[in-house]
Amino acid sequence: MKPDTKLKRKSKVILGQIAALTMFLSFLSCNKPIANRTNNLSASNRVTNLLAKMTLEEKIGQMNQYNGFWDVTGPVPVAGDAKMKYEHLRTGQVGSVLNVAGAAEVRKMQEVVVNESRLGIPLIFGLDVIHGHKTLFPIPLAEAASWDLEAIKQGARISAVEAAARGINWTFAPMVDISRDARWGRVMEGAGEDPYLGSMIAKARVEGFQGESLSDPSTIAATAKHFAAYGFAEGGRDYNTADIGTYTLYNVVLPPFKACLDAGVATFMNGFNVLNGIPATGDRFLQRDLLKGKWGFDGFIVSDWGSINEMVAHGFAADLKEAVVAAANAGCDMDMESLGYVKLLKEAVEEGRVDIAVIDEAVSRILQVKEQLGLFDDPYKYCDVDREELLVGHADHHAAALDVARRSIVLLKNDGQLLPLKKKQQGLAVIGALAADKNSPLGSWRIQSDDETAISVLEGLDKLGVDYTYEQGVRLKNGATDFIREVPINEIDTTGMAAAVELAKQSEQVIMVLGEVGFQSGEGRSRTRLGFPGLQQELLERVHEVNDNIILVVMSGRPLVLTWADKRIPAILQTWQLGTQSGHAIAETLFGDSNPSGKLPMTFPRAVGQVPIYYNHFKTGRPGPIDLVFWSHYIDESIYPLYPFGHGLSYSKFDYDDLTIDTTMASTRNLGVSVTLENTSDQDGVEIVQLYISDPFASVVRPVKELKGFQKVSLTAGEAQEVRFQLTEKDFSYYNQLGELVFEPGQFVIHLGGSSYCEHQVSVSLN
Repeated sequence: MKPDTKLKRKSKVILGQIAALTMFLSFLSCNKPIANRTNNLSASNRVTNLLAKMTLEEKIGQMNQYNGFWDVTGPVPVAGDAKMKYEHLRTGQVGSVLNVAGAAEVRKMQEVVVNESRLGIPLIFGLDVIHGHKTLFPIPLAEAASWDLEAIKQGARISAVEAAARGINWTFAPMVDISRDARWGRVMEGAGEDPYLGSMIAKARVEGFQGESLSDPSTIAATAKHFAAYGFAEGGRDYNTADIGTYTLYNVVLPPFKACLDAGVATFMNGFNVLNGIPATGDRFLQRDLLKGKWGFDGFIVSDWGSINEMVAHGFAADLKEAVVAAANAGCDMDMESLGYVKLLKEAVEEGRVDIAVIDEAVSRILQVKEQLGLFDDPYKYCDVDREELLVGHADHHAAALDVARRSIVLLKNDGQLLPLKKKQQGLAVIGALAADKNSPLGSWRIQSDDETAISVLEGLDKLGVDYTYEQGVRLKNGATDFIREVPINEIDTTGMAAAVELAKQSEQVIMVLGEVGFQSGEGRSRTRLGFPGLQQELLERVHEVNDNIILVVMSGRPLVLTWADKRIPAILQTWQLGTQSGHAIAETLFGDSNPSGKLPMTFPRAVGQVPIYYNHFKTGRPGPIDLVFWSHYIDESIYPLYPFGHGLSYSKFDYDDLTIDTTMASTRNLGVSVTLENTSDQDGVEIVQLYISDPFASVVRPVKELKGFQKVSLTAGEAQEVRFQLTEKDFSYYNQLGELVFEPGQFVIHLGGSSYCEHQVSVSLN
C-alpha cells in the first residue's frame, strides 16, 4: 500500500471520530439552556450612544419588520392590525418595512417615524429585488446560464439603481441556495447546482447590489439567503425538510454563503427548512456559532416571512413565545412578519429567558447597517422623485437587459446546422401561446414590475422583418395568474390545435414556443411532472406528425424533461424566462444576429425519476455496466442525463488541443494549466472553457468531478488561442466534517472542455 494511501485511510478514521464527537456536542448545544454569550461588535460611537438612550421596547422595535400595511397616500388606519402597526411606527417599535416602494410613498412613511417617534430612528425599506425592479433581467437561473460574471454584476447594479431610486435600500437577494432538484420551483431564483459557479455568481450579485459603498444612494444592502440548505428540500417540495450530511453542508451548501460574506454582504436571511431536526430560524449552530462566531459576520440576520412563528408548526416550539425565545437566542436579529418579537420578546427578557445582551447585540447590528446606508445623516436620501423619474426604466437599462438575455440562451441541440435561420425564410410558421405572451417571459419574483411589458417572440420577429404566420395552437392558461395563487392551466380545451396542425402541414419550417407560464416556477411552485404543462406536449406531437422540420424554443424557470423532443426535434433552444427584452434576444438568436454561448447551470434529466440529478455526484461501489442486474442503474431508463451540467452549443465549432500542465511550482501545490482552443468554423463565437478536478482516492469519497475554473473566450472565425488557468492548493482541497479545509497528497486528474463531459484530461501527482 502506498504511504499516502495509508495516510488517507488513517485520516478517514480520525476525521470520522472527530465528526461523531462534534455532531454530539452540537446536539447538546442545541438542547442545553441558552447561554448569554454574544459576539463582540465594534459598533460606532453613534450606535453605542443611541443604544444607551433606548428603552427595551424601542430596542425590540428595531428587531421588528412589518409588511406594507398602509396606503400612505390614503387616510391613517383607525382599526385592526393596521392601526396597531401605525402606532408602532409612531412609538419607535418598527425597525424595517417591506413591500413599500416609490420615492413619495417611502418618504411619507419615513416621516412618521423620524418626526413622531421619540428617537426618530429611520426605517430600512426592504423589497425582493430579485432580477430587476421595473426593468427586468433574465431570471437568476437564466443569468447563471450566461456564466458571465460581469454581466450578472451589471444586472444587479442596475436593479439596485432602479430600486434605490424608488426608495428601496435593502433587497432580499441574492438567493444562493444550491439545488439539484428541478422539481423545486425556487431553482429559478438561484444559480443552479454547482458550489463553485454559485459562489462566483453570489459574489458578483452582492458586489452589484452594494457597489463600492452602501452610503451611495444608488446602492442597496444585499441579503444572502436562505441560511442554510433550503435548496435541498426533500422531494423538491417547498418549505420541506432538508436532511444532508456534513460533507454536503460544508462543500456544497455553505461556499456560496461564505462568498457573500467575503464580498461584504450586509445581511443574511435564515430559511423555512429544518436541517438536522432544527428549523433554520432557531438553529444556534448555523446563526450564532458558525455565521456570527467562526465566520465573524457583523451584519444582521433577518427571518424569512413568518418563519419564527412557523417553528410552532414544525413542532420545535410549543407556542409563539417559545419560538421567539429560540429564535432570538439562536441569533435571529429581526422578525419578518411573525409579530413575535414586538409582542412577546420583552416578556421573555423580563423572565430571564433571553438576556438583554442578546437584544443589545441584535439592535447594534441593525443600527450599524442603517448607519452604513447613511440613513442617520439623511433619512430621505432614497426619496428623490426626480431621480426616480430619470432612472427607472432608463434606455441604458433595457440595453443591458437585452445584452445579458442574449448571453443566457442555451443551444441544446442543432442537428444539421438548422439554426440560424435566414431572415428571408419562406413558409415559416410560429406556433405556441407563449410566442405571443408578454407576461410569462418576465418570470416570477417581479413584484414591482408592470404586467405585459415583456417583448414577445412575435414582436422580436417583427422587428427583424421576418415573414411568418402565427397560430396559438392551444390556450395555455385558464385565466389570469398572479404571484400568490396557483396557476390555472388549460388541460381540456383543444380549440386552436387543428388550425395549428393545418398551418404546420402547409409550412416549410415551424418554430414552436412551448414551456411554463411565468408563475409556474418560483416560491411554492414545486412540480412532480417536468414536462410541458397542459396540452402543449400533445400539440407538439401532432405538429410533428405533419412536419418534423421543427425548431423548439423552450421557455421555463427550471430544467424540463425534453426527452421526447430530443429524440425527434432537430433544433432546441433553452431560452428560460429572459425578462423585459426576451423577444428581441430570442429572435436575434434564431436568425443569427446573436450567436448563442450559454451553458447549463443545472443538469437536465431524462425522466423525473432521475431527480435529483447532478454532475458532481459521488462514486458508487457498483458502477457497472455488467451482464447481471446487480449494478447501480435503472431498468427502464439510462442513468445519464439528457443534457449535462455545463452543456451548450454554438453556431461556431470549437476544438480543444494541447492540454498541458506546468508543474514547475508543484512543490507549492500550485499548477498552471493550459489548452489551445480553436474556432474551426466560419462564424465568430464565444466558448466557455471549463476546468474540472477529480480526486480518484481520498480519505472520504470525493465527487467524480468538481468545477474549479472557467473562462469565456471570444474567437473570430479560424482563430486559435491558448487558454491558461492557475490552480492553487485550495482547488485540490475539501472541507472535512468540522468545516476545516483539508489537503491530502496524492494523484489528481485535470479535465478541460466545453461541458462537464470533458474529453480532455491529464493526471498529476501532488505531495
